Amino acid sequence: MKLHGNIETLLNQEFLITNGIGGYCSSSISFANTRKYHGLLIASDNPPTERNVLVHKVEERIKVNGSYHDISVNQYGSEIHPKGYVYLKSFDRQPIPKWTYADDSWSIEKEVMMAEGSNTTIINYTNTGNTDIEIELHPLFTLRSYHAILNENSYDFYYQGGDNSIRVNPYPDSKAIYCKWSTGEFVESRSWYKSFHYHKSAYRGIDATEDSYRIGYIVAKIKAGETVSLSLSDDVDKVNVTPQTLKSKLTHAYNKRLAETGGETYLTDLLLSGKQFIVNRASTDSSTILAGYHWFTDWGRDTMISMRGLTISTGRKEESESILNTFFKYLDNGMLPNRFPDYDGQEVEYNTIDATLWSFIVLYEFHQKFNDKKFIMQYLSYMEDILNYHIEGTRYNIKVNDLGFVSGGEEGWQLTWMDARVDNFVVTGRIGAPVEINMLWYNALKIFESFCEEFKYKSTIKTNEYIALIEKNFKSRFWNKAGYLNDYVDVNDTANEDFRCNQIYAVSLPFSLLSEKEAKQVVTQVEQKLLTDYGLRTLSPDDDAFVKVYGGGQWDRDTAYHQGTVWPFFIAEYLEAYLKVNKYTDKAKKEVLEKLKPLEDHFYNRDCIHGISEIFDGESPSDGRGCINQAWSVAGIIKLYFDHDLNKVK
Repeated sequence: MKLHGNIETLLNQEFLITNGIGGYCSSSISFANTRKYHGLLIASDNPPTERNVLVHKVEERIKVNGSYHDISVNQYGSEIHPKGYVYLKSFDRQPIPKWTYADDSWSIEKEVMMAEGSNTTIINYTNTGNTDIEIELHPLFTLRSYHAILNENSYDFYYQGGDNSIRVNPYPDSKAIYCKWSTGEFVESRSWYKSFHYHKSAYRGIDATEDSYRIGYIVAKIKAGETVSLSLSDDVDKVNVTPQTLKSKLTHAYNKRLAETGGETYLTDLLLSGKQFIVNRASTDSSTILAGYHWFTDWGRDTMISMRGLTISTGRKEESESILNTFFKYLDNGMLPNRFPDYDGQEVEYNTIDATLWSFIVLYEFHQKFNDKKFIMQYLSYMEDILNYHIEGTRYNIKVNDLGFVSGGEEGWQLTWMDARVDNFVVTGRIGAPVEINMLWYNALKIFESFCEEFKYKSTIKTNEYIALIEKNFKSRFWNKAGYLNDYVDVNDTANEDFRCNQIYAVSLPFSLLSEKEAKQVVTQVEQKLLTDYGLRTLSPDDDAFVKVYGGGQWDRDTAYHQGTVWPFFIAEYLEAYLKVNKYTDKAKKEVLEKLKPLEDHFYNRDCIHGISEIFDGESPSDGRGCINQAWSVAGIIKLYFDHDLNKVK
């Protein structure tokens, strides 16, 4: 993509590179860090959790014909210094993230890579001009949790020199950071760089000013056509990874994926973006899915929803099995985990009413995709156990009530995907029987019933009776005379009539409780009140509780999170429902592609380049909010493309 020196745009565009174990490298396109979650090397010490910022960034400048040119960019308060963006001509994301800087007398390319399965970042600087240049590289070190901020302190940043390398220990007995360069000399020159300002963090009302430390800098001469490489790692062996070998491997992987999609660039880029979320969990030695970058880890609900597009629709059978095996190992009282521990000593959390029910959808789609009867059969007893616990009762008052609905919830707990809580205030508690939970419950019953019939499994659960009960009572409680579905029925059998996105699952899921006419009404009303270019609003703008803008401190953000804020992952459910009520015609598929164009433009040109934001403002969605790349946002679009061959629509 061509760049034109607009610093505001460059500060608001971001990139993300990951390593398959939870670590990453990320910043703005200008390379000025705009979040405390940015950094050149964020290492995962207990994959995919315990993430720490090791290298803040590298300050860079070149010397040509006796004159210095800074190509770095930082924000200090409202000031930008240096102004290296004036030399930034282009940025290309694939197959290797590459920045081109140039002036009349010189040109240089910078490539940034991460090694798969290793907390290692490598930067290549190539002199693409005709004049020999000298480059100075000033690594800025830190050692802190990616949730924290570092300010000038008593860290001594001890270093030990080696062959074109240094080993850095920020403080005694700390983990080591290894820095190696291909050519050049190291000059010790100690200094704190003070008061970097992170405007993206400031917008979120969190710590936004930080310091980092320079031990010294590397000076290297680069002749025309030559390259100098800088490697940064927490592993003394990995810091010696050959840059050219890594570059060749990454380029080969991209070209292979491009060939697999028949040269469809957008689909290829979506798949590679989706791959960033599939990581290895060390504690279980298995695959899992991170909910989003930068700050989310692996959550049960997000994993179940996301793997439908990331691993099942795309045919990644082994990873699908690994993820399911892991989560079902932790099945307890008929519930799958909502969240695994981020740190040693923390307990597995089970505070979710929907993650477990989503597993039935996942197993159903797994069976449709892979037809692996043996794999499904080993989970039939688990599925039966889940249904029994939901019928008889489990945590948080989750139990099937007399109407056949799954009802649950306790004061102070948020169990559905609308899970915002500020201190002890639950924004959308939805205690009772939420509409999407009962659509998932109905689907779970129908799926288990179909499995029992296909695999001749003898179950003690009379699924037909529970199916009949919910079919009998669903519409009398959930169907609103205005032609949409109520959001939930509380414990007093009173319907909450909020017009929310959750009702779309009544159409998009495999088994529906609605007639064709009713399904069309839901899709039409959702389109009229909730659909935007970037996803579905979580609440109708007609509602007095609708919040127009997402931003500010935790209270402001969390009380807006599900009160109108737009979520891109829901557009996939809406479009699945749209295709269903329109009989999956080519005309309908063309309309789906048309409706996805704004998100495609967002993917390539806005916020995280080659990513899809977690959320957008409710009233006038434009800039991405929340996480810069969210698993289910990307997964939903991938699922649509693969399930309906959208890349083949003419």
